[in-house]
Amino acid sequence: MTVKKIGEVTHYYEKIQVAIIKLSAPLKVGDSIKFKHADSEFTQTVQSLELEHQKIAGAKKGDEVGLKVDQPVKEKTAVLVA
Repeated sequence: MTVKKIGEVTHYYEKIQVAIIKLSAPLKVGDSIKFKHADSEFTQTVQSLELEHQKIAGAKKGDEVGLKVDQPVKEKTAVLVA
């Protein structure tokens, strides 16, 4: 199984636990993604996506989307999909 980088965290809002991700490949609700930064990593399923404060079912390459995350993430954290 190949793991592919699909984006990178550009910002993290701690109070609301939302990461802003700049996508380099498509992403949709239901996808299983992995966040990896240095020695820390975790996997979660995409529950919802927002683009410019509007809920969307999927996003395309080049979009910057908001995504609720299960754990805090740092800027420049890689977002991967298997």
